Amino acid sequence: MSAGITPFPYEGPEDLREPIVQALRRVVDPEVAMSIVDVGLIYGVTVSAERAHVCITMTSAACPVADLIIDEAEAELDKVIPPGLLIQVELVWEPPWTPERMSEQGKRLMGW
Repeated sequence: MSAGITPFPYEGPEDLREPIVQALRRVVDPEVAMSIVDVGLIYGVTVSAERAHVCITMTSAACPVADLIIDEAEAELDKVIPPGLLIQVELVWEPPWTPERMSEQGKRLMGW
């Protein structure tokens, strides 16, 4: 992935963009066995001087693994976010997730 191209909205220091993308790619949605980035669960990342804020959604409000995915996202981000920066992973429901949010690779893996 070339610099400046991110599969979700990103605001923050350029040197953190790729490490954050790669950290979130390591988090797998166990229900579909795909990266949460490819499933389209990441709505955006904003990194400020105080915190790294990630807006994430689930494919449905009844998702039984939401806490697991959030915990894993926080753990992976903790490996790449500079010490002292608060990591905040926020679960959001608007706009609702749709299959159109999936990456082309994700759609191919699902046979769509």
